[in-house]
Amino acid sequence: MSYFFAIERPRQGLFLCGLAALALLAGCSRPAPAPEPVRAVKLITVGAGPLQAHLDYAGEVRARIESRLSFRVAGKITQRAVELGQHVKAGQLLAEIDARDYQLAAQAAQAQVVSAATQRDLAAADFKRYAQLKDQNFISGAELERREAALKAAQATLDQARAQASSQGNQAGYTRLVADAAGVVTGIDAEPGQVVAAGTPVVRIAQDGARDVVFAVPEDKVDRVRVGQAVQVRSWSGGGTIAGRVRDVAASADPATRTFTVKVAVEGPGVPALGATVYAVPEALSHEGTQALKLPTSALRQEGGKTAVWVFDAATNTVRSQVVQIATADGNEAVVAGGLAPGMQVVATGVHVLSPGQKVTIYKPKVPSEQGGSAPAAPEKGASAS
Repeated sequence: MSYFFAIERPRQGLFLCGLAALALLAGCSRPAPAPEPVRAVKLITVGAGPLQAHLDYAGEVRARIESRLSFRVAGKITQRAVELGQHVKAGQLLAEIDARDYQLAAQAAQAQVVSAATQRDLAAADFKRYAQLKDQNFISGAELERREAALKAAQATLDQARAQASSQGNQAGYTRLVADAAGVVTGIDAEPGQVVAAGTPVVRIAQDGARDVVFAVPEDKVDRVRVGQAVQVRSWSGGGTIAGRVRDVAASADPATRTFTVKVAVEGPGVPALGATVYAVPEALSHEGTQALKLPTSALRQEGGKTAVWVFDAATNTVRSQVVQIATADGNEAVVAGGLAPGMQVVATGVHVLSPGQKVTIYKPKVPSEQGGSAPAAPEKGASAS
């Protein structure tokens, strides 16, 4: 009996060790994956709708004519009689330079006139006396001709002196810079005490009268802007809209910004003040009212560097990925240029938690029942979920 138990006990131990090993292996194996949840999604039916957005360009109100006034002579500025933003009248003094040298030159020129006039009078008296002697045959005709030539030379010298005196007088008058038309001072480029050369800008004047709205258009859109096209202008500070017309389109791009300057003529009592910021809306660049396919931006996602959406398959209640091409934005919506067709159903929200082929259900919002019972509200046009 003792021999029998000595043999059975080792077999029983091996059996228990095998059970323990199987239990350990069962504990280390991976559990079966849980089934993917069926998610409820909101759908939107793809359809054409009118665009609402339009292109606004920030511009500035400027005078049709803005002059950079300067002295016609060089000198040191002794006075500036206007301030920035001041309204001036035609003929009003703007600035003045030291005129003493020009006044002395004018006095010298006037003295030359007096001297030349004296020489002319003397030559005229000689010619008259020699003409009388010629009548009495006391001198020859050649001598009289020499006296006549001297008189003509003296007269020419007098005319030259008078012209120089007039020029010097003008030079002295050019030391006063006056406004040639009524307008507003929009810039001051020189100050008293500064020595300026002839032609150096000193004061800028925006003349009263017609006003322009000036803004810049990128080169990919300038071809659609033509002279005479309508432009709607509205002030940055609010107010009504002013109708304008394109007056000029720059022939070349700005070397720094690579944009083209467009000038729009505006008229009427509602024109904003000079220098005011406005928004210009060219009708030629507006797509408002144009039919296009649009999607909310929440329906878009990135897939491999491309834009894609989830398309719902009603036959299998699954979703599939569809790459789309986006043309532009229309407010908070994206304008689809390709990849979708009207009538397709697209997931509108929660696109980041879905996967290709995943089963979904259509989200149905809870509608509180009214007393007496009533049918649920009909879904909005274009939506497939209610």
